[in-house]
Amino acid sequence: MRVVLQRAKKASVSIADKVVGQIDAGLVLLVGFEDGDGEAEIDYVVRKVINCRIFADEQGKMNLSLQDIGGAILSISQFTLYAQTRKGNRPSFTAAQAPQAAAQNYALFNQKLCQQGIKVETGQFGADMQVSLINDGPVTIIFDTDHK
Repeated sequence: MRVVLQRAKKASVSIADKVVGQIDAGLVLLVGFEDGDGEAEIDYVVRKVINCRIFADEQGKMNLSLQDIGGAILSISQFTLYAQTRKGNRPSFTAAQAPQAAAQNYALFNQKLCQQGIKVETGQFGADMQVSLINDGPVTIIFDTDHK
């Protein structure tokens, strides 16, 4: 499982010019799964994301978590996180989890975030989406369960 986390001041996702999810302060998560990923990987990433201390405290130091600031998550499925680019100029996506399994894992991931008391907005799995984001910092962190 691979997640690209971006701290955001504001973000939204649209499909066919219609906003389907939006947040104010919080995190944008680009979420991808590879073959073999399941609940253990999801639990690990949920724990890391909600406890990641990347928001400023009173002294301006990155010391607060998403829960500390009452922030929200905009979660976007993105199989292209598993692009293989070694050969040629056209990426291969064979390392990405099959769509049916990935859709189930994506739904479970978002459900587990919600169970932690986090407001979670999403795009639509498999859709062509347009993501707008005001990155805060910028702060971008990658979680990869192959490198925990």
